[in-house]
Amino acid sequence: MTPAAAATAAILAAAILLQAARPSLRLVVVTFGAALSCLVVSLAGISTTGKLLAGVPWDVLVLLVGLGLVTEVLVASRLFGLLAVRVARATRAAPRLLAVVLVAGMYAVSGLVNNLTALMLLLPVILIVFRLMGVSQRYLTWTLSTLLVACNLGGAATPIGDFPAILLLGRGAMGFTDYLVRAAPLTLVALVVLLAVVFGFARPERGLAQTPLSARLTVATLSAFYRGVRLDRRALLCGLLPLAGMVAAWLLVPASSGVGPELICWVGTATALLSAGKLGERLARTRVDVEATLFLLCLFVMVGAVRETGVFQEAAGLLASLPVPPTAQVAVFLVSSAFLTGVFSAGPSMAALLEVAEVLARDHPPEAIYVGLALSVCAGSSLFLTAATAGPLTQALVERAGLRGDDGTPLQLGFFQFAPVGFLAFGIILAVGLVSTILAL
Repeated sequence: MTPAAAATAAILAAAILLQAARPSLRLVVVTFGAALSCLVVSLAGISTTGKLLAGVPWDVLVLLVGLGLVTEVLVASRLFGLLAVRVARATRAAPRLLAVVLVAGMYAVSGLVNNLTALMLLLPVILIVFRLMGVSQRYLTWTLSTLLVACNLGGAATPIGDFPAILLLGRGAMGFTDYLVRAAPLTLVALVVLLAVVFGFARPERGLAQTPLSARLTVATLSAFYRGVRLDRRALLCGLLPLAGMVAAWLLVPASSGVGPELICWVGTATALLSAGKLGERLARTRVDVEATLFLLCLFVMVGAVRETGVFQEAAGLLASLPVPPTAQVAVFLVSSAFLTGVFSAGPSMAALLEVAEVLARDHPPEAIYVGLALSVCAGSSLFLTAATAGPLTQALVERAGLRGDDGTPLQLGFFQFAPVGFLAFGIILAVGLVSTILAL
């Protein structure tokens, strides 16, 4: 390994580690890391800043920004909050049934919007329901932890759910339909197994004092609280129809047409914003996720610098030189990817690991490698509460809600409370990914 290769790899590793350890400084850390990477490869004569920027997958960023804006139009319709209220009514606030329906609903919503947005849409209403129900620490821990894992699984189920899958779609590694028909059933299997274990053996509702009268009071109070909230039908149609058109185009428009996923997203997003009128203009001015876009831009620059030095090729070569069968080499890669994601989080890990996966895909069925990687990253992001950005957000929202148990003790969702579900989900999702990948090789 050349000095420049070692330096760029060290910068990337240090930046990923520091941004995970100090999330409040994540933008300045990756910005400095990207600038330093450009400086190293430029001084070494390996590449230039212009070449690194030209190598950035801008189509991925277009998808990320576009889907985020369409989601904001849907948020303005107040659809998801009203749906959460309907769920509470339909289940009559029965703890077990409510938890199962909420988890399934989070999985479905996360397949359409990114994890953070899904949580911001549904979790505040869910916490209000929990406050009215008077839940226990056990119920809150197991239900919300399973909800977080369902959020990760939903994001991995579709090519537009969350960043790792969006990256595969934007890079052209897999088509929309190819990914959907392979990943969605596997994530659904993992979710069903997780639900069976959690609600069949752990039983979060155990010990929860809930009577028919208290359940009726919960539903009545929640209904009164949301009585004045009305669905904005125009915003709903402005967001839903373009999104449906985008999905249809991703399914039907062939790649040979020259119309890629990013262009479809661009046209669909512009249509949604234009049809929303002043709301669309306001969202375009104020709701673009600049933080996520800048973070990923800097990350792509650092990954590009490492790629230019040949480090990823060397890593793939080392993996191929392991004295084990090719199937075992792929298994080692997937298991390592899962643990690395648990430490470094999903976005940075996927951006770096995809470079190695592309080399492995030359000797193995590409779809098996890419979907296996997506599931490994999903498993890793479910391992710890801090492994995905949705975890700290959930922790903060729970603390802000100020829920208390029957004895007045504050209810919380922290690292150790999440750990049992995290370890369980990690094992289930990784096992599903490994078995499906090995069978497909």
